[in-house]
Amino acid sequence: MNKNLGLFIKKNRERLRPEDVGLKPVGRRRTPGLRREELAQLCSISPTWITWIEQGRPVSASAAMLDRLSTALQLTHSERRYLFMLAGKLDPVGEDSQLDGFEAVLESVFYISAPSYILDRQWNVLAWNKPAEALFEGWLNIKQAPATPNLLRFTFLAPESRLLIDNWPYRARRLVAEFRADCGLHVDDNEVRNLIQELSEASKEFAMYWQDYNVMEREGGLRTFHHKTYGQLSFRQTTFYPATRRDMKLVVLLNKKS
Repeated sequence: MNKNLGLFIKKNRERLRPEDVGLKPVGRRRTPGLRREELAQLCSISPTWITWIEQGRPVSASAAMLDRLSTALQLTHSERRYLFMLAGKLDPVGEDSQLDGFEAVLESVFYISAPSYILDRQWNVLAWNKPAEALFEGWLNIKQAPATPNLLRFTFLAPESRLLIDNWPYRARRLVAEFRADCGLHVDDNEVRNLIQELSEASKEFAMYWQDYNVMEREGGLRTFHHKTYGQLSFRQTTFYPATRRDMKLVVLLNKKS
């Protein structure tokens, strides 16, 4: 466990008084602030866990636990974000606030006719523009889709992806390696784990590639497609990660000549 995480929790514990959090002071206090037992009571966790995490011992801190700590310590938005960053966890609270801004970005790329879409942590497509809808025919233009479109499901479970994506075996293998790197600390989250299990059971290729444990950074570069209407199309792919929303990414496919 990061020692800075323990120090940060300790400093914020010591700046609070029992009366600040609705507790009645009991006995004489040799040090200022809340006692570890009091913080543990507020968070419904063991005082031993508080002691160990403040000492920097290798104990587990879930997102739910960090959420309770943040509330009990009365952290500001910036302090809460710093707490989750130190713990290597993604804060599940407030992640929807930036989506509208991303949709505005999508609207802004229409004038260059660049296929663009937003992926979340599971690589679900949260929003996309008309050029992306035209490029990924049979995927993003399905109005009656049973669920949120997902890049991995499309690549491995939709037969048309093997016709559309140039050099499908290479791109598919690389996609899995990029996804492993991308989900990182969240590979054991329920939604991510369920997606991996679903794809492993439904696609022998995905299962094989996932078991390879290859890790690659998501990079830009040439992407070629064989569209049944427009023929061969080539783009330069660029991915943007917002500073405040590392669980999301904006993918833009620029015309190769632009």
